[in-house]
Amino acid sequence: MKKISRLLLGTAVAMTALSSNAATFVGDRTDFRDETIYFAMTTRFYDGDISNNTYCWDGVLNVNDPEWRGDFKGLIEKLDYIKALGFTAVWITPIVENGSGLDYHGYHAMDFSKIDHRYVSKDATDADADVAFQTLIDEVHKRDMKLVLDIVLQHTGNFGENYLCKMFEKDYTQDLGDINASMKVVPKSEGGLLPENYASMKPAAQYGSRLALMKNSDFTNKDTHNYWHHKAWFDWDDPSRWWGQIAGDCVDLNTEHPGVTSYIVDCYSRFIKMGVDGFRIDTAGHIPRLSFNKNFLPQLLEAAESAEAKAKRGNTPFFMFGEVCARSMEVIYRGANYNCSPCYYTWKESKDYAWDYDPKSWDSVVAIPSETEGSHDYETVSGHTNWDSVHQSAEDDLGHADAILRKSDNALLNGNDYHKPDYSDFSGLSVIDFAMHWNFNSASGAFGVHGQDYLYNDATYNVVYVDSHDYAPDSNFRFSKDQATWAENLSLMFSFRGIPCIYYGSEVEFQKGKAIDKGAVLALKDSGRAYFGGYIEGDVTVNDFADYSGATGNLASTLSYPLALHIQRLNKIRAAVPALRKGQYSTEGCSGSLSFKRRYTDDKVDSYVLVTISGNSTFTGILNGRYVDAITGEVQNVTNNTLTATCSGKGNMRVFVLDGPGKIGDDGKYLYADAPAEENWTTWPDETMPDETTTIKPNPTPGPVGPGGDRVEPDPVIAPSIEADEQAIFLYHESWTAATAWIWDDQTNYTGGTWPGQSLQYLGDNMYKWTYTGDAEIPSSARIIFSNAGNSQSPGNNEGGYKFVNGGVYKLGSSLEPYDIIEASGLSVKLSPNGGTFVGTQDVTITATNATSAWYKIGNGAQMSFNGTATFTLGTDMVDGESVTVSWSATDGIETKTGSAVYTKVDTKSTVWHIYFDNSSANWSNVYCYIYGSNECNEITGKWPGTKLVKNGDYYEYTVETEGALDACNVIFSNGSGSQTGDNVKVRNYGIYNAKGDTGLSGVSDVAADDPNAPEEYYNLQGMRVEYPTSAGVYLVKKGNKVSKRIIR
Repeated sequence: MKKISRLLLGTAVAMTALSSNAATFVGDRTDFRDETIYFAMTTRFYDGDISNNTYCWDGVLNVNDPEWRGDFKGLIEKLDYIKALGFTAVWITPIVENGSGLDYHGYHAMDFSKIDHRYVSKDATDADADVAFQTLIDEVHKRDMKLVLDIVLQHTGNFGENYLCKMFEKDYTQDLGDINASMKVVPKSEGGLLPENYASMKPAAQYGSRLALMKNSDFTNKDTHNYWHHKAWFDWDDPSRWWGQIAGDCVDLNTEHPGVTSYIVDCYSRFIKMGVDGFRIDTAGHIPRLSFNKNFLPQLLEAAESAEAKAKRGNTPFFMFGEVCARSMEVIYRGANYNCSPCYYTWKESKDYAWDYDPKSWDSVVAIPSETEGSHDYETVSGHTNWDSVHQSAEDDLGHADAILRKSDNALLNGNDYHKPDYSDFSGLSVIDFAMHWNFNSASGAFGVHGQDYLYNDATYNVVYVDSHDYAPDSNFRFSKDQATWAENLSLMFSFRGIPCIYYGSEVEFQKGKAIDKGAVLALKDSGRAYFGGYIEGDVTVNDFADYSGATGNLASTLSYPLALHIQRLNKIRAAVPALRKGQYSTEGCSGSLSFKRRYTDDKVDSYVLVTISGNSTFTGILNGRYVDAITGEVQNVTNNTLTATCSGKGNMRVFVLDGPGKIGDDGKYLYADAPAEENWTTWPDETMPDETTTIKPNPTPGPVGPGGDRVEPDPVIAPSIEADEQAIFLYHESWTAATAWIWDDQTNYTGGTWPGQSLQYLGDNMYKWTYTGDAEIPSSARIIFSNAGNSQSPGNNEGGYKFVNGGVYKLGSSLEPYDIIEASGLSVKLSPNGGTFVGTQDVTITATNATSAWYKIGNGAQMSFNGTATFTLGTDMVDGESVTVSWSATDGIETKTGSAVYTKVDTKSTVWHIYFDNSSANWSNVYCYIYGSNECNEITGKWPGTKLVKNGDYYEYTVETEGALDACNVIFSNGSGSQTGDNVKVRNYGIYNAKGDTGLSGVSDVAADDPNAPEEYYNLQGMRVEYPTSAGVYLVKKGNKVSKRIIR
């Protein structure tokens, strides 16, 4: 057996049981496992220069809180705070120039080659921005810390990219919160690619024209170099996600194109040469591993090995880890496809696939989306070497048969012996540990995933966190469990294998339980991305990691918060014990439910440690010797290969280090000997979420303001009006500052997304306007709920809603009918219903307004002239399954409009019912839905307690397709074991219920149940639900857990 090297020699050995307070590192910091990471969203962390603050143009609810608030200067000012917590590395969000309605996070690139000036100053040049970022890197290194930069390889925003598809130039001299002022259109005549009439298009048409230039979505070959993927279908759970557009602001690049990858690598390589220590790679799971192994990783690692880059980093290894998003509790994603799992990306290829590195080879490929493709076709075209190779790798590694699984013991001890890891098959990319992340509702749940650590090349390099800017454990809300659970999670993170990472504010349970991100429908101050700067106002003098003095102001209170103190001590202990940082581990002979042993050796150190968390543990078969507990200083001399550690208290630990340095740090609320220490924490003396009232919110067109703001009267006031083709409503209210509307019927949510719906435009004189941007015709059966950004809704719960009347003007508290109607002006033609399915026969009414002449025709029949209104019947000569197109034309003598709609005759017309249960107050472990009433009702969910609901997004959901209505039926929700809601509560389609009954709210789930036979739901590209597409275009289709695009011609 290898002899243990002594870490402390001579007279120091006699003092090993004494306290050591500084986070002095034992052993060299040889790789990134020696680090702990603090993740700061730059724009939301700390505002170092108020003069560069600016708003995003879609952030209507963010008042006195500019989305672009934090900056490089703010990061520099608070590096000492991060070091005082004990963190050695800082991860920041992407810094390249962005362009989108909400781009404060940095993930919507429009120019990879430059740094966004909003991190620096309003009058900065490109060179100034480079200098400012270099200064940040240098300041990080000056503190012996490291900088991790978040980068995006998979997509651009939807405003093009300066080199790949130039559409706009950002004018930093203008108000960057005003899209019209700051985003200069670059049409073809000026060297760009946008059409000359772009500025006069409606917003939906503008988006369509931009998308077509990148994805050929108008069925013409505009992206002739194939710089983007053109896929119309994808599945989150199979390799088709490598080619799919995951969001409207994330247009997927062709990562198999060497011209694309070389350009992006060149852009990011300059940051490597500036001294960045590592990359976190966004959306890595939407890039084929083969593209990483053939293109990205070799090129990035080559840049990192340049003499210039190594010198800037101090010759430490460059570290990369990827976000292979896997919202699953299993190591193999949902127990299904290995090649969609984080562990898969840590390996080189098992076969030698062909690859063409000539960028011009793509110019001969014509890739136009097909309306008949399916999600498992993977691509609309074939014939290029790189696509063919990626397709083959997708097939080779699909499923999870043992024959395709790569395995390693790099993270595992051999008994008590550390062995040299074998990295010959390591891809060069480590990953975020999504399995632990998704299980971190408890430390025991997270610890339970270690049984499949052999599937990673080396799990000790996994980056481990509880929550982030996207997700929390199995949730979209910042971690909401009690503080002791947080402490226990942290104790595991800092002692078990992996690199600990904390999302900003977690040290004080910042925004606990708040939705992390809901885009424009939730003010940032009410989200998990709120501004943190108020909590760290003040100063501190830092001597070493987690060793400081002289803390003042709110910063002092934050540093003394119980979890913050817990983190500081954990950082000290981890720094002092190399085995906790880089050791292989084993649970063999460890009796505690959260206990393990770890060991690490190199040519300078041999470190061996026994750990138990939240309970006692007996360790058998261990090395003999003198062990010292880093928590209490207790010494045990082991001669029989057995040690028993006594530990009580959730989150408390015993960390017995062979020849250890003694007790490390001071006792606190969660780490202590016999009883928790009294911690005299005092609350923050000043405002912790201060308004920023200096930066004026732009108002290029009159619109709403956020809660607590003041309405700004437009000058001049806009007279309420409605155009002929418009569907709009109006609200008169004397005091609301952020009016929103929620509009729905049994089939469609016309305001899209989640409650409270969409914001109304403020016209002045107490009048608001909402305009529908979708393509469907809103029927008179639709209902409206108004609210003040989700507060003070009208009508109240169980009162239904206001009746939708196009052009209607509403006042709260009066009749559910509008009190006035504004008539439309201009030429218009409407069909009612406007296409869709029907049973038997269908009466259709066509209305032409302000037309001098008009006609319609059915299929290939004759044109039928009409004046004003005409009615006709379809279906008498049609068979089930047959479709017919009704086309029309009208003129007012000045302009002519044409259109059409498709009607399909079906055998039966069914309705899909969606019923939601909000379990946040009941907190049942299972939720059942029981529908009862008539015999037909009783057959829906079966006998009591009915059908078990599936948790999707924020709610539990029950979905059923019926030929008849369910609104005469009643519903009871229960946990299946005694707790239930009351009787005689009616079923309501899209209704949201809770333990008290019907909330009166409605919604559409974010993700439907995983059902291959689930009905299809259609949404336009603005996220609005449509009953069925009746006009040409690109639509999102949700079928079960599959989200795809469909082309309608």
